[in-house]
Amino acid sequence: MTAFTEIIEPGPSERDLDFQDWGLIEYSQALLKMQETLEQVIAGHTAGTLIFCSHPPVVTLGRATQAGDVFGWSGPLLEVSRGGRATYHGPSQVVVYPILNLKEPRKGRGPQEIAGYLRALEDGIVEALREFGIDSTGRSRHKKSETSHETDETGVWCGSRKVASLGISVKKWVTSHGAAINLQQDPQAFVGMNPCGFQTNIMASVEELLGAPVDRSHFQDTLKAILLKRL
Repeated sequence: MTAFTEIIEPGPSERDLDFQDWGLIEYSQALLKMQETLEQVIAGHTAGTLIFCSHPPVVTLGRATQAGDVFGWSGPLLEVSRGGRATYHGPSQVVVYPILNLKEPRKGRGPQEIAGYLRALEDGIVEALREFGIDSTGRSRHKKSETSHETDETGVWCGSRKVASLGISVKKWVTSHGAAINLQQDPQAFVGMNPCGFQTNIMASVEELLGAPVDRSHFQDTLKAILLKRL
C-alpha cells in the first residue's frame, strides 16, 4: 500500500497578504496599478496586497466632494471613485492602499463587513502612532459630531487635529484606495482647499504632533507589520 498526503490549498482568508512598496509614484500611474491588482484579487489569484507609496502633490475629488471644497489649488486635480470628499496627496505622506477581498472573514471581521474593515484600518494606524508616542483615535468608532453632515470625519484624529484621512472604494467586495497619513511637516499641503470639508489648520502631521523629525523607513516598517497582522 502506498501512503500519500493530500495537499489542500488554503482559502483566501487563510493566506497572507502580499506587500508592495511603490515608492514615489504619479497618482495616475498608481490608479492603473491599483486596478490591475484589484482585478487579480477579484480573480482569486491572490488573497490581497498591502501597498505603500507616496505621490507628487495632487488633489483628488472623492464621490462626496462638494462645491467650494477646492478654491485655490493650482496643481493637478483628479476625480476618483473612492468615498469621501476632496483631499490632498503629497510626498510628505505615507499612502496605504489595501487591496483585499471582503467576502472572506479575517481576524475578527465577518464577511462583507465594510465598517469592520474601516475600523481595522483605522485601528492599525492608531496602533502605529502609539508606537511613536502619539495617542489618537479612529473616528469611525465614535458618534459623528453635530457638523458631520458637512464634513468627512472618517480617519484618525489626535484630539481636534486630523492626522490621517481614509477613503475607500469597493468593487465586487474587493477594496481599493485606502488611507493617507500625514507624516512629515509640509507647509504647502492642503493649501487652497478644505480637506474633507475642514479648514486647513485641522490637519496635522506626525512630525508636528511629536515636535521632532520621524524616520520614514522606521514608521513604514512599524505600520506594515501592524496592518499585515490586522488586515
